[in-house]
Amino acid sequence: MQLGCESFAMDHPQMRPNVMNDNDDEELEAAAEIYLAVLWQSRKLAAAFYNAGDCSIRFMPDTPETEHLRLLNKVIAVLQPKCVVTSAKQDQQLTDFLQTLKPSPDAAADGRFTAEIFLFPRMEFALPICKQRVLSGNFTFLPSNFTESEKILHLSSILPFDCPLMVCALGGLLKFLDRRRIGIELEDSSAQVPILSIKKYVMTDIVDMDQDTFSVLQIFKSEVHPSVYKMCSGVKEGLSLFGLLNRCKCKWGVNRMRLWFMRPTRDQAELTSRLDVIEFFMAPRNQETTSNIQGCLRSIKNIPMILKRMTLTNTSVSDWQSLYKSVYNAVCIGEICGSLPQSVTLFSRISSAFSSDLLYIASTINKVVDFEESEREKRFCIKPQIDPIVDEKKRRMQGLPEFLTEVARKELETLDKQIPSCSVIYIPLIGFLLCIERLPFMQDQSDFEIEGLDFMFLSEGRLHYKSTRTKDLDVVLGDLHCEIRDHETIIMHQLQMLVLERSAVLYEVTEYVGQLDALLAMAVTARENGYVRPCFTSKNIISIKEGRHPLMVFCSGTFVPNPTMSEEQEKRIKILTGPNSCGKSVYLKQVGLIVFMAMIGSYVPASYAEIGPIDGIFTRLQTRESVSLGLSTFMIDVNQVANAVNNATRNSLVLIDEFGKGTNTVDGLSLLAAIIRHWIKQESSCPHILVSTNFHSLIELKLLPESRVVHYQTFEWCLDGEDLVFFYQLKDGVSEVSQAAKVASMAGMPDEIVKRGVEVSEQFRRGDAIQCFDEAANQEKMEMCRKLVSRFLSLDLDDPELDLEKYLSEEVLPYSSIF
Repeated sequence: MQLGCESFAMDHPQMRPNVMNDNDDEELEAAAEIYLAVLWQSRKLAAAFYNAGDCSIRFMPDTPETEHLRLLNKVIAVLQPKCVVTSAKQDQQLTDFLQTLKPSPDAAADGRFTAEIFLFPRMEFALPICKQRVLSGNFTFLPSNFTESEKILHLSSILPFDCPLMVCALGGLLKFLDRRRIGIELEDSSAQVPILSIKKYVMTDIVDMDQDTFSVLQIFKSEVHPSVYKMCSGVKEGLSLFGLLNRCKCKWGVNRMRLWFMRPTRDQAELTSRLDVIEFFMAPRNQETTSNIQGCLRSIKNIPMILKRMTLTNTSVSDWQSLYKSVYNAVCIGEICGSLPQSVTLFSRISSAFSSDLLYIASTINKVVDFEESEREKRFCIKPQIDPIVDEKKRRMQGLPEFLTEVARKELETLDKQIPSCSVIYIPLIGFLLCIERLPFMQDQSDFEIEGLDFMFLSEGRLHYKSTRTKDLDVVLGDLHCEIRDHETIIMHQLQMLVLERSAVLYEVTEYVGQLDALLAMAVTARENGYVRPCFTSKNIISIKEGRHPLMVFCSGTFVPNPTMSEEQEKRIKILTGPNSCGKSVYLKQVGLIVFMAMIGSYVPASYAEIGPIDGIFTRLQTRESVSLGLSTFMIDVNQVANAVNNATRNSLVLIDEFGKGTNTVDGLSLLAAIIRHWIKQESSCPHILVSTNFHSLIELKLLPESRVVHYQTFEWCLDGEDLVFFYQLKDGVSEVSQAAKVASMAGMPDEIVKRGVEVSEQFRRGDAIQCFDEAANQEKMEMCRKLVSRFLSLDLDDPELDLEKYLSEEVLPYSSIF
């Protein structure tokens, strides 16, 4: 069984964009933290995890699992949780598996993924306790007016309580969240960890691929960011398939596309649904619709983060602006999709999912929130005619200037004649004050005393007093500013609860907007580069006409397309030979990328592509990065090929390039022959296999039996005098020479080195002993050296007639040019 997600797929930490189209701070968040609770009992696995990024919980129902824990390994690899929670009493296999995740010096040196392991006593995972913990949980998405029976009924419609192991895992996760207080560490003890949604983590068929395959096929490629201001993130997406297709306009599209890349699917219905959307937007008549939708997508903000802040009553004016902007544009997207052909599944889902609740949220926010005044006041403000009490208080506030002018005129009549003027002002939290300009004779504080007035303070040369009239104003009018603010805060909380109770539709917005944005991005790339729609068939074949490498076409002036045909009963094992640099490695990666693109529901770079059911892509390609782990190249070769031999099925694609380069030629050749013979014995049940090799002895020594599943191919080339010319055109047949010397010359290798290399190669090929370079000349030089040394030793240095300078110039220096 494979692991994946249906349309409600979660956003895991690896799905963060490297380049954003919006510069808002909220779009530049760190990777979301995942907290995973797992239980494995009686050969069944259950899991539940909390995503701190969107405050959601996903659960995986009880699922059969073997003692190898391959399914759990896939879950860990995809989610990469920060912490794994489980019972302290577990089977030994799970205990051993979790030990490999613990941080250690060896793991840090090898770059392996690690996670904190948190163990609860077994009693904390008891079914009655966990069930009660789930039913009594504080879930924000539940309406506040629900009774206990209604709450239980609602949760029963979401959670399969007939899966006891899942209920225990979810209960343990809730206990952990309550103890660790994820995201609310600094909040008051009464605050609880926000849980905005609970959804099912559905098991589906995905294409099996390891991390090396993603790297060597350049599906993802991280590069160090050149900007010193990006040191916190450190990397950006380099030349990769993901970078090529990523034309997304919002972060949810980037996340969704990354999710599809990480989990290519075998579900042909889902793939067909994606391709239908791309086909629609590829049509020239729909370009205006494409532009309109992409314009709306740019305005979809971080809705889950806004909802999280709402649960913590920490919503700012910018949050309300972003939420309204997102909901308004989502409504526009829903209306556009409602006018598009409903035979396209995604359009139908969006038009129905973006329901009246979404329009209600948008219209309510627009009706209630006064964005202009909120921006001016830097706080939440409501529009007129929403609350009569607030309207009355604001009316009083607006009439205060004229009223206070009249009060000040009356106050001036009662003041000393020496005071030329006065004013009445209002200060929030202090109330109404009589303000008098400081006169020259008012030097000390004792001079500030005025009969009938209570001195308050001196500020900016003006004296502030409380008079009988200002005290009466405090009683009659009160602290209007604070009262208005309090009332508007209450209304804000009411509006927050209304939004949170309808948050399900907002999460659907992020789900469907992500899918739509990712498919639009694929459509734009496909249109610009002339990609075609792949055809899916139940036949176990791979048929590609005029296939092109999606990345190499941008790196070379001209690119020669090549076909691929792997049939159900024949030509399933393709052995490619040819000179170095003739295009074998590029061709292998080209086939792998085309198949991969089909498995994510993308158009492909070919004139025609028909793909059968593919359940895995296994590679043994050149992975220089893996050598840094301290393993030999040959050990990496063996590990990768062993993965393919042990796990590939007749529906898998296996790519092997230059196997055995890191060991003795005979050993590497023998292993390669044994591996291919193993697959040949399977006949039509073997995987689709492409093997590139320079082991010409594999063919010359007839190490492989004749079989209809074996197909020998090479690339065309010719010699133009001394020059080697590549045509990069695939043809049937074999090549018996590597032309390594000529390729070395083309690469700029010195001629004498190339010449010597040819000599050694010929001696090795004939089975002769490798002779030292120009042995006769070396012997002659050695004899000359002996004679020179002999004559020097015979000199009598005490002889007064010996002219040493003449001896050196005539006997020694002439030999310097020889040596």
